[in-house]
Amino acid sequence: MFKKLVMAGAFALSGAAAHADEAAMPKVINFGIISTESATILEENFKPFLTDMSKSLGVEVKPFFASDYAGVIAGMGAKQVDVAWFGNKSAIQAVDKAGGEVFAQTIGSNGERGYYSLLITQADSDLNSLDDVLKCENGKSFGNGDPNSTSGFAIPGYYVWALNNKTPEECFSKVTASNHEGNALAVAAGQVDVATNNTESLYARLAKSNPKAAAKIKEIWRSPLIPSDPMVWRGDLSDEVKAKIYYFFMQYGRFGDTEKVKAERAVLASLSDGWGPFLASSNAQLLDVRQIEAFKAKLKAERAKDTDAIKAADALLADLAEQAKIVGKAGY
Repeated sequence: MFKKLVMAGAFALSGAAAHADEAAMPKVINFGIISTESATILEENFKPFLTDMSKSLGVEVKPFFASDYAGVIAGMGAKQVDVAWFGNKSAIQAVDKAGGEVFAQTIGSNGERGYYSLLITQADSDLNSLDDVLKCENGKSFGNGDPNSTSGFAIPGYYVWALNNKTPEECFSKVTASNHEGNALAVAAGQVDVATNNTESLYARLAKSNPKAAAKIKEIWRSPLIPSDPMVWRGDLSDEVKAKIYYFFMQYGRFGDTEKVKAERAVLASLSDGWGPFLASSNAQLLDVRQIEAFKAKLKAERAKDTDAIKAADALLADLAEQAKIVGKAGY
């Protein structure tokens, strides 16, 4: 699993693009975009970035959308997606099941290297804290996130449910699932009592696109910091293609004259919750979420008294701990 742990970063910026073989470039690069909100909004926001990427690489860069995260993961596995923006949990699936490799990390335009998972409810709800939710009273409804979402599913699945030895199904009479935008709008409309979300979606995107809806929502729980999202490419792309893609990401909004940097930073600021220039990263970025998933598996095995599964989870947790000793918190 970890043979490619530190794959990203192997390409030196100096001269990387200049030495790339033009003939090695495919005619089209397909860029996967996870469904955090509607495809129409995402396509509009990403268009200037993909246009600049096309100019840099000398080939067309086309957006690839799917109705859920799994669709983008499957697209990479089927070689229909070459590069993609994922969350940490979906990136694990892309790495393990679709041959992907993390090579870059997004960063907020304010310099922050992470964000937070949330539980949200109506502003006038009688629920005001996680403790209120965990009372599991009144037959309320819950909007979970996409199963491959880090902040919408994996993080609350661990901190809210696993650590408290409960499940959403135990606490709510109805459980649905949607993306961040869908969950927020459902809460604002009173269609769902409690839902998962994140600080990017609620306070950056929804507050701008639909301030009336955002005003009807309150946060009642916030997770520890989640590492900001990874960029993943297909591991079987040639070194020449990877070098050109890597150079584009690392120089974007960072190299060039003042006007170029200013224009590119404005493009980045319009993406998701507002990005700054990308940071180098690797599969090591996924360790924290892997540990959370492994611990959840152990808790589930302990509840089921499955000794084999407990041993397997313990072995995986030990392996992940050894990896974490090598890369540390800043070893992406």
